[in-house]
Amino acid sequence: MTELRVGIVGVGVMGADHAERIVRKTAGARLAAVSDADTGRAEALAGRLSERSTAGSASTARHSGGTAYAETVRVVEDPMELIAADDVDAVILASPGFAHADQLFACLEHGKPVLCEKPLTMDAASALRVVEAEHKLGRQLIQVGFMRRFDPEYAALKQLLDSGDLGRTLLLHNVHRNKSASPTFRSEMIVRDSMVHEVDVARWLFGEEITRITVHTPTPTSLVADGVLDPQLAVFELANGALADVEVFVNFQVGYEVRCEAVAERGSATIGLGSGVFTRAGQQWGGTMPADFRVRFEQAYDIEVQRWVDATVRGEIDGPSAWDGYAAAAVCEAGLESLGTGKPVDVALADRGEVLG
Repeated sequence: MTELRVGIVGVGVMGADHAERIVRKTAGARLAAVSDADTGRAEALAGRLSERSTAGSASTARHSGGTAYAETVRVVEDPMELIAADDVDAVILASPGFAHADQLFACLEHGKPVLCEKPLTMDAASALRVVEAEHKLGRQLIQVGFMRRFDPEYAALKQLLDSGDLGRTLLLHNVHRNKSASPTFRSEMIVRDSMVHEVDVARWLFGEEITRITVHTPTPTSLVADGVLDPQLAVFELANGALADVEVFVNFQVGYEVRCEAVAERGSATIGLGSGVFTRAGQQWGGTMPADFRVRFEQAYDIEVQRWVDATVRGEIDGPSAWDGYAAAAVCEAGLESLGTGKPVDVALADRGEVLG
């Protein structure tokens, strides 16, 4: 295989960003087809990224440092048809979460490696069925898009904690703030679509499962519709007795801010203190704050997709697995129950050994 032919299902904000990434930044891959419920949006993206006669070939442009274009990108109205297509070797799912389960089962049926944006599915039961279906194949095809694992700062923090230089990690503090969210972004989505990143971060950094979650809801900001609980403060209890907390505030108004502090026996480590140069001068200190997640985690997405392509060519995955997606879904499901009751809720997680053998 000279180039991995990638199809993308869902070309909204994230899917379009990945399409540009495949075409302009990712070695060893070619954008073959796109599909979206909004056919016009898919056609506009495909037209913009398809090869122009004056631009030269994609491979030439990539290696010369010029503007890269894909060969002609097909628009496929039916996402299932794209997944089954002979000219698509692997799939990126950036479709709405409610569509993921059926599309993931289709990828497994056709033996197509898939990078699935979170959530894996909308509930723990369907996520577990995906894990079980993949396991029956005897081959891992699903990677979940928890891109923070690929961010250089998070990766450095993980390496430091795993080294043991600071002793055992005891606590994890997280801040996750967006400048603003759509008026349709409801309280439940804050758990399932935003907080889920910190769920994965906590599991990954500690190397332990989350056993209980409590979601607290302070007085909400006046800038959201009635009934929307924003911000939220969650506390995770892990199997080894460690604790992690996360403040999620999706209408912060200032900018996009993600911070993480790990507290260990012999010290602490913090990431996300500033974007670019963080200065102290003239009795003032500060830096710049990115406008949204695509700016803050651009490098993480670039690394994630490149490593996914490279691993797919090798017949492997190199990142969060279907199990990780399922475990996050189980925690968020418990989190939604806690959101409604204000009480701690135990996480109902299947036995990994029984499921995966």
